[in-house]
Amino acid sequence: MGRSLEQEKRVGSEPRRVAAVAVRIIPFAMISERALRADPDIVAAWVAGWALSRGVAAPVPAYGGFRVDVGQPDQKARYVFAEASDRVAEASRAIAEPHIFIKVCAPPEVVAPLLTSGWAIKPLSFMMTTEALYEADVQLPDGYRRKWEPLPGGYVATLLSEDGEIAASGRVFLVGSTAVFDQIVTSPNHRRRGLGRVVMNALGNLALQGGATMGSLVATPDGRALYSNLGWRLHALYTTAVRE
Repeated sequence: MGRSLEQEKRVGSEPRRVAAVAVRIIPFAMISERALRADPDIVAAWVAGWALSRGVAAPVPAYGGFRVDVGQPDQKARYVFAEASDRVAEASRAIAEPHIFIKVCAPPEVVAPLLTSGWAIKPLSFMMTTEALYEADVQLPDGYRRKWEPLPGGYVATLLSEDGEIAASGRVFLVGSTAVFDQIVTSPNHRRRGLGRVVMNALGNLALQGGATMGSLVATPDGRALYSNLGWRLHALYTTAVRE
């Protein structure tokens, strides 16, 4: 005997069993970030400025990128590449000494297949730039004083608390018309008071006085939020691997 109309409706409304499939939905913004390609000239200026900031020897060409001899026990040298390529793979095969870093302007999932065993991917960083350096009004919160000092090729800005503790500091070095910002740090006891913004604005003013027309830096995830609020834009994802 055939089913009634009500029975047909109930059958049709029963849920259909479908095999579970894991689907990873990647936001469009993340997809577009991973498609970014770094400008080699910007990367070259950044590496040169970083070396000046850290007081180490100037970078030298290596494997289509740059080598910087850092000379620290936990970081003997670093190789910096503007793109992921076979030259990154060549470097990873050739380097056997531990505590050597490879840094590539590319997403980690693109860099990882180029590395041999023995390399560990570290947390992602972000290369950022701005072409809108401007004369900023630097206002200190109550209870702090400032100290701006010239260095060979750049400047250091320091904010001190009333008892003389270093509350925040940062450095900027000029490479041609590019201002390379580095070592922007706020002490844990003085965070969430706008001191990072004060340091960045002060360094920007000093860079402008030195003739800079653009800025570059590499940020952590927390730092990226600050710099984005100051008008900086993501230039490329910045992946780090270390030889263990």
